[in-house]
Amino acid sequence: MRAIWKGAVSFGLVSIGVKLYSATEEKDIRFHQVHREDGGRIRYKRTCSVCGEEVTYDDIAKGYDIGGGEMVILTDEDFADLPLTSSRAIDVLEFVPAEQVDPILYNKAYFLEPEGTATKPYVLLRDALTDSERVAIVKVALRQREQLATLRVREGVLLLNTMLWPDEIRTPDFGFLDEDLKVRPPELAMASSLIDSMTGEFEPDVFTDDYRAALQEVIDAKVEGREVVQPEEAEEAPAAAVDLMAALKASVDRARAARGEQPARGGGGGEPTPISSARSAQKAAEKKAAKAPAKKTTAKKTAEKKTTAKKAEPAKKTAAKKAEPAKKTAARKTAPRKSA
Repeated sequence: MRAIWKGAVSFGLVSIGVKLYSATEEKDIRFHQVHREDGGRIRYKRTCSVCGEEVTYDDIAKGYDIGGGEMVILTDEDFADLPLTSSRAIDVLEFVPAEQVDPILYNKAYFLEPEGTATKPYVLLRDALTDSERVAIVKVALRQREQLATLRVREGVLLLNTMLWPDEIRTPDFGFLDEDLKVRPPELAMASSLIDSMTGEFEPDVFTDDYRAALQEVIDAKVEGREVVQPEEAEEAPAAAVDLMAALKASVDRARAARGEQPARGGGGGEPTPISSARSAQKAAEKKAAKAPAKKTTAKKTAEKKTTAKKAEPAKKTAAKKAEPAKKTAARKTAPRKSA
């Protein structure tokens, strides 16, 4: 990689010398415009719309259209007076939780590499950012423009994400936002079920640019002088008009089939939907609540019987003890006397 910018991260009173590298690259296949007959490259001339003469780069200036056909011309000297052209500092303004930064603000990403003896403070800032679980909000001047950016850690390297300014984000102004649209609970439950059936862990490596791969195959075939045979795609019959619930249910079934699961069947059998599950759970709770007092009453009666039985048991033992001497006395009385 080639460094596109050199400067320093200003972290309090600490200055960290860094080099800036583009962290991303486009993989689009690029083409040149050529003459169909002989393949010659098409060249464009820079001509003036007023005098018609061809203009060199040295004679080109920047013009700002103020409307009404008037143009304000700015030269290199005008830009040289601006303080940002010579600024080589990335000023840390504050540290914020990463989730507070709306992803719509992110623009381009750059890697920061420590330069010279700046490795120790670089690692210090990197580890401190990791421990704090925050990102640094910074300002930096790139390509004669002051930009807001964030500093965060990715794979052990400081990553600079330039950001759009808040006034560069458009406000959505669509008619449906003023309409009073109501979503029925069954529809919302089925949509949630569809989301659940399609939920997984994000692994970016499993996604590929199929169009770019097919286009590269066409180019390789042209170079090798062979023909590309495209597989015939089976045309799907146009789907019949269905209501939203039917479309959602069909989507859930298709998502489950893609995962190798059994699709939900209609009627009494099959997997319960979120709505039927909720209703079944509610009914079960009601039945349980209704049976609970009866169980308590039965348990109470059983406890009372046990207590009565325990009380009666000592009484029986006492009566038995009292009856035993009485039996012995009666036996003595009834025994026959011996003759003198």
